[in-house]
Amino acid sequence: MKSSEIIESTIVFVKKTLKNAEGGHDWFHTERVFKNAVLIAKDENVDPLVTGLGALLHDIADSKFHHGDETVGPKVAKNFLEDLGVKKEIIDHVVLIIENISFKGGNTDQIFKSRELDVIQDADRLDALGAIGIARCFNYGGFKNRPLYDPDVLPNLTMTKEEYKNSTAPTINHFYEKLLLLKDLMNTKSGKQMAQQRHTFMTQFLDQFYKEWEIE
Repeated sequence: MKSSEIIESTIVFVKKTLKNAEGGHDWFHTERVFKNAVLIAKDENVDPLVTGLGALLHDIADSKFHHGDETVGPKVAKNFLEDLGVKKEIIDHVVLIIENISFKGGNTDQIFKSRELDVIQDADRLDALGAIGIARCFNYGGFKNRPLYDPDVLPNLTMTKEEYKNSTAPTINHFYEKLLLLKDLMNTKSGKQMAQQRHTFMTQFLDQFYKEWEIE
């Protein structure tokens, strides 16, 4: 099977699998990450098939929607790619990307690195920034029935991985615990440039949010 055919088959699979997913982690999120990964990859020396598959399958079974089980996504991706007859070394690389792409709290070390992961991670992080990032953040907060903001609940910047995973803090806190940190965690030159504009937009949003909250 040609690389283009593998990618097309994967797109069909992901669209079907994520048909009823939460709005911030649905097919449209995956599509944006895929497009950003392709864009960033133009300036990086990466394997286009690994990059494409990693981007398309990175959220195929997000642990947030599987009782925190981080093994489901890699298993689903591995089984799908094996059924397609994809080479083992490509499957192994894609699985490692899925296992290591997510932000697990600012105090968690990433144990695997590759140029392809750098590209996909930047593409995924870009979708957590800017107008889309704000929309996704509040969509997920509503999905979890979290308050918008509580001045008495301060952001926690020293959370462990488990504390981060199990947090029930107001949605605004997530800006400080993750979203505003992403700009300085970008891996590629293109990713850093794209992140800066989106980061600035988010800080402007927060300024306006507090003005309206305080009825200034």
